[in-house]
Amino acid sequence: MDFSHSQRSLDYQDRLLSFMDTHVYPAESAIHARSEWGQSPVEAPPEMAGLKAEAKRQGLWNLFLPDEEYGAGLSNAEYAPLAEIMGRAIELAPEATNCAAPDTGNMEVLHLFGTPEQKQEWLIPLLEGEIRSNFGMTEPAVASSDPRNLEATITPDGDTYIVNGRKWFSSGAASRDSKVAIVMGVTNPDAPPKQRYSMILVPTETEGVTIVRDLPVYGYRHRGGHAEVDYDHVRVPASNLIAGPGEGYMIAQARLGPGRIHHCMRAIGQAERALAMMVERAKSREAFGKRIADQGVVQDWIAESRLRIDQARLLVMRAAWLIDTEGNRAARAEVSAIKVVAPNAALWVIDKAIQVHGGMGVTDDTPLASMWANMRTLRLADGPDEVHKMVVARREIGRD
Repeated sequence: MDFSHSQRSLDYQDRLLSFMDTHVYPAESAIHARSEWGQSPVEAPPEMAGLKAEAKRQGLWNLFLPDEEYGAGLSNAEYAPLAEIMGRAIELAPEATNCAAPDTGNMEVLHLFGTPEQKQEWLIPLLEGEIRSNFGMTEPAVASSDPRNLEATITPDGDTYIVNGRKWFSSGAASRDSKVAIVMGVTNPDAPPKQRYSMILVPTETEGVTIVRDLPVYGYRHRGGHAEVDYDHVRVPASNLIAGPGEGYMIAQARLGPGRIHHCMRAIGQAERALAMMVERAKSREAFGKRIADQGVVQDWIAESRLRIDQARLLVMRAAWLIDTEGNRAARAEVSAIKVVAPNAALWVIDKAIQVHGGMGVTDDTPLASMWANMRTLRLADGPDEVHKMVVARREIGRD
């Protein structure tokens, strides 16, 4: 594995860093002067339109998609440091560059498996940033970490399918910009476990789709919300099925691999920001006759933070490289490993940054409390730590 970045990735990094300094951070400051950290309105702030227009103008758009026809054509290893940079301002930068979840995963699904008609109707508007989307997989009534538990149904009925079930944590669904959901449900309960499920496109304005509520996360509300959505006899054309009956599990695996790389690099970006804040705070405050930065325990936290961040980054970059060279399936255990390591590393760093900030650290005067809530949630989103550790353990047990 070559640890150097390609010239193309370095060029994008320089441009993205400049975009962050010139446009994103000033907009972030203006927005949070009007509200508290992590209490963003469901709809995009007025600054977002200008950020998107500027990102498009600078060619910082759809960076996540490894296809030059639709995106930047970057590999996962080339895109990973860009996701880290965007993670430093997670409420704005990913959306401003059209690289925000769950749209990225949904666009990848449509790009890989969508019909020409599905691409024209939904992928193109998503790529242009004209609409947003959501993804309906997790359900409130079952342990959704095991997809075999899913109860939502997608039942064929002539030239249509009828969708029934209740989903939650459908991130983005509470926004009026979210025009379509990709919903996962059972099409054949008698098939082998990995062939029971399908994915289907459900326009959010279809009769029978109800946004029940927006779920806060540790008391914080995020752009687009994390909605609970009820699907009550929702009828959509059979042509909305993606890939084919029984292909839902396969699509999910294809969708979640690169998506977890994105999540983990953004987590590292947040950890880097927390570390920078910790150092700055420690240098600017005195206690017991000397700077906090000169206290041995704080120096240990700072050093340990650097070690944990760099270790996590190396593991994430290896997983990205493995996906690029051998595919999602070959990197399955490595992707599970980073999904455990990166959020936990970021949580540790953010926690120590909060401690160094003292009482201010637990308020919304800084982004730290909101960052902690985000990272704690990421230990569950896209699969809990325990499931990912199970994947890693099974590979070790299965070795000759």
